[in-house]
Amino acid sequence: MNNMRKSFSKLLLIALLITSQVKAQSLKNVIDKAFQNAEQQSLLMAKKYENQAGRLPKSFENGKDVSSDSRWWCSGFFPGTLWYLYENNKNQEVLKYAKLYTDRVEREKYTTDNHDVGFMLYCSFGNGLRLTGEERYKEVLLTGAKSLATRFDPQVGLIRSWDHKQEVWQYPVIIDNLMNLELMLWAADYSKDENFRKIAISHADKTMKYHFRPDYSSYHVVSYDRKSGVPHLKQTHQGASDESAWSRGQAWGLYGYTYLYRETKDQRYLEQAKNIANFLINHPQMPKDFIPYWDYNAPQIPNTTRDASAACIMASALVELSDFVDAKLKEKYMAVVDTQIRTLSSEEYTAKLGENGNFILKHSTGALPFKSEIDAPLTYADYYYLEALTRLKKRL
Repeated sequence: MNNMRKSFSKLLLIALLITSQVKAQSLKNVIDKAFQNAEQQSLLMAKKYENQAGRLPKSFENGKDVSSDSRWWCSGFFPGTLWYLYENNKNQEVLKYAKLYTDRVEREKYTTDNHDVGFMLYCSFGNGLRLTGEERYKEVLLTGAKSLATRFDPQVGLIRSWDHKQEVWQYPVIIDNLMNLELMLWAADYSKDENFRKIAISHADKTMKYHFRPDYSSYHVVSYDRKSGVPHLKQTHQGASDESAWSRGQAWGLYGYTYLYRETKDQRYLEQAKNIANFLINHPQMPKDFIPYWDYNAPQIPNTTRDASAACIMASALVELSDFVDAKLKEKYMAVVDTQIRTLSSEEYTAKLGENGNFILKHSTGALPFKSEIDAPLTYADYYYLEALTRLKKRL
């Protein structure tokens, strides 16, 4: 009897191992196919704007291409998309376009009137530096970090996000701003100037204190009193209501505290990331495919739009967060990512070659309350999708 039990246990273990290997191989095939499609689509996009000086893709709405110059906060995402494609298979044509579109964003290193310098430069020049070691890119990034640092007020302890609507917001800080701190941490390491790190940590800590509710959902905008440094107004500007959980904002928070833990090893940031992940994964309005509705509290659920970009940001963050947790949580996170990536890579979300304005993914939501970019492709959805694929491929 004992021998039979031992034999059965061995057979069960072998079966589980085979199932795991088959599933991993299946996911690898999904990833490989996704990269192939993304490269073909993105090369069409790159060629479309190649001779339009200074222009970068923004979206595709009502059957028409929408582009921007480098001033738009998303200008670094398409160059970053090309860098991830180059990283995947070292295609020299992709490299040529990655350099071309990255250079189109360079002037933003002098930008001091908004907080999006991190998005603009770190996604483009940051990835370019990581993959090529190009010395010139270091100067661009450091100059950009210095520009971003001018928006930090020591009295408030945060980097100011916006300068408009001063009659409403004294000192507005949005949850998205967490994403720009990675540039500051890079600058601290590269320049050995610890002021960059102090700014980043101050911003991260104060955001953790004031942006989040007891359930670890976050507001979109918190405006601070410039004298006291404490909030005077909390809103969810792009969400369903001020007290709602705007999906992309929640994903920014998860991603932000995940990389902050990676860079600092501060246990508080890891716990924050885990708590945000728990809120998202177990939310009663999270669909079974883990592609969130545009707001977790949208009144029209399930008859409302999804936000693929929120899913992409969340997936990329969860892949990295899985490196820092125990085996049980890792399995849970990776199961969510598996579902998200398979869904995003399906015909439901992945555009056919030559369609969708040459964007990779469909069905993102920019700012629904302002009737902007609703159920549309977006550059940051494509960027974080490819980042998630890249991170996942390295771990299979």
